[in-house]
Amino acid sequence: MDININHWSTVTSFPLLSVMTLLPLLTIVGVWRSQSTCIALRFGYAGTLLNVLLSVYLLLIFDSANSGIHLAEHLHFLGMSYAVGVDSTNILFIPLTALLTLLALIYTSITRHATDKLFIACLLGYETVLIGAFAALNVLQFWLWSALELVPVILLTVHSGTGQYRRWVVTRLLQYWISGLLMTFAGFMFLAFGLIDSEHALSFDWLTLKQNNAYLHDEVLIFVLLFFGFAIRMPLFPFHGWLPLLAEHGTVASAAIFLVGLKLGVYALIRFILPMVPGVAEQWETFVLTLGLISIFYGAFLALVQINIRRLLAFAVVSHTGMLVIGVFNFNAVGLEGSLLLSSVYGLATAGMLFSSGLIYERVRTAFIPRLGGLFDSNAATALLFLICALSTMVMPGTPGYDAAHFLIEGTIEEEGWLIAIAILIGNVLAAAFLLRAFQQIFIVAPKRAKQPFHCDHHSAMKERIIAVIIGGLLIISGFWSTPWLKFIDQDAVAISLMYPMHSSQHNKTNTPEIITAPLNDKDSHNE
Repeated sequence: MDININHWSTVTSFPLLSVMTLLPLLTIVGVWRSQSTCIALRFGYAGTLLNVLLSVYLLLIFDSANSGIHLAEHLHFLGMSYAVGVDSTNILFIPLTALLTLLALIYTSITRHATDKLFIACLLGYETVLIGAFAALNVLQFWLWSALELVPVILLTVHSGTGQYRRWVVTRLLQYWISGLLMTFAGFMFLAFGLIDSEHALSFDWLTLKQNNAYLHDEVLIFVLLFFGFAIRMPLFPFHGWLPLLAEHGTVASAAIFLVGLKLGVYALIRFILPMVPGVAEQWETFVLTLGLISIFYGAFLALVQINIRRLLAFAVVSHTGMLVIGVFNFNAVGLEGSLLLSSVYGLATAGMLFSSGLIYERVRTAFIPRLGGLFDSNAATALLFLICALSTMVMPGTPGYDAAHFLIEGTIEEEGWLIAIAILIGNVLAAAFLLRAFQQIFIVAPKRAKQPFHCDHHSAMKERIIAVIIGGLLIISGFWSTPWLKFIDQDAVAISLMYPMHSSQHNKTNTPEIITAPLNDKDSHNE
C-alpha cells in the first residue's frame, strides 16, 4: 500500500520537527551558562514554553483529513539518512511530551531541585530524546534515541532520586533496558538486511522497509526480537520488574515525562511491528492477548496491596499496558484508535497523579499511604487534581478516557468476543478500587500522624494550582469535546487496519466509528 509523503516545505517555512527536537538542546546551553540558578530556571521556562507553542502549531497545521506522513524531513550525509515525520500514530505524543516537560519544570521550581542546573538540563535533554524518538522514521535513528534515553534517566535517578538504593535500582534498570535494546537492535538489523533480495540496497528507512517487507526473511524471528524488546520498554508482564523500583526511588518530575516515554513501547508496536510483519503479528495474537490479560489483573491486584503511592501508580501502568496492547492486537481500526487515544490519556492522567503525590511528598516527606490522611482541606487543588486524573484513568463518562475505552472495548468485542471485553472491564473496576481507595486514605480519612510543615522553601500554592488547572482542564475539556482528538488519529488507524492479510478489510471499514467517518465520507462524495 502506497503512503502519501508531504514534505515540510509545502506546509510551513521551517523544519518544525527538527526545531522542536533541537530547541531543548539549545535551552540546555543557556541553562548551563547562566550565572545564577534563577536565570537558568527562566531559560528552562522559555525553552519549554516555546516548544509547547510549537506543538500547538503542529496540531493546527496537521492535515487530519488525509493519511500518510506529514511534515516529512529527509537528509542524507556520510552514507547515513535522517528522516522524521508525523502521522496519526505519533501526532498526540509529541505535544504531550512538550506539555509534561513544562509542567515538570514548574513542579521542579517548587522542590529542592529548583536550584539544580543538572536536574533542569536532564529534563530538557529527556524532552529532546522523546520528541526525536517519536518523530523518527528511520529504525536505526529510533534505536539511537531509545538508547540515549538511558542517559537522563540514570543521571536523574542517581543524582536526584529519593530512595536509598538508587545505584542498585540503576543496575537493575540497565539489566532490563540493555536486554531490550539488544533485542530491538538485532530485530532492526534483520529488517534492514532482509532487503538483500530486493532492488534496494541496505536501508534503515522505515518507508523503504515497509514497502518491501515481502522480501523479508525470518519474519517470526524479527517479530520475537522486536516484540520482546518493546515489551520491556512498555512494560508488559513479565518484563515489568524495573518500573516499580524506578518509580519508588526516582524523582517525580522525571517520572512524569517518563510516563510518556513508556508509551514509546506501545507506539513502537504500531510503527515498527504491525507494518513490517503483519501476518506474523496476527499469528501471535493469542500469545500477546494472554500476556495482555495477565498484565491487566497482575498489575491491578498488586496495586491494591501497595502502601507506597508511587509503587501503586507503577503497577497501575502495568495494568494499563495490558489494555493498550490488547487494543493494538485487535487488528481493527476501532481498537487501534482506542489504544492510541487511551495511551495519551493515561500518560497525562497518571502524570497528574504523580505530580499530586509529589506535592504531598514535599509537604509531609513520605509517600507511604498509611502515614497520610486528612489532607484535602490543606491541599484542595492537589486533591482535586488527583481525583480528576483518577476518574480519567478509570475511564468515567465526561473524561477523554471514556470515549477511548469505548472504542477499545468495541474493537475487542469485534475481534475477540464478549469474554475478553468483560475481562478488560473487570480490570477497569479493579483500577477504580485501588485509585479511589488511595484517594480516600490520602485525602479524606482522619490523619494518622501529626501534620508536618512544608519542608521546601520553594513551595508555591500558585504553582500547584497552575499544574492542577492545566492538567485537570485539559482532561475535562477533551472529555466533553473529544471529536478533534479522534479525528487526529482516525485516518492512519483505518489505513493500518487494511493491511492485515488474515482480516477482512471491508469488515474493518464498516466498523469505523461513525463520528469520525462522517466528514470524510462527505468529502469523498464531493470528490465524486
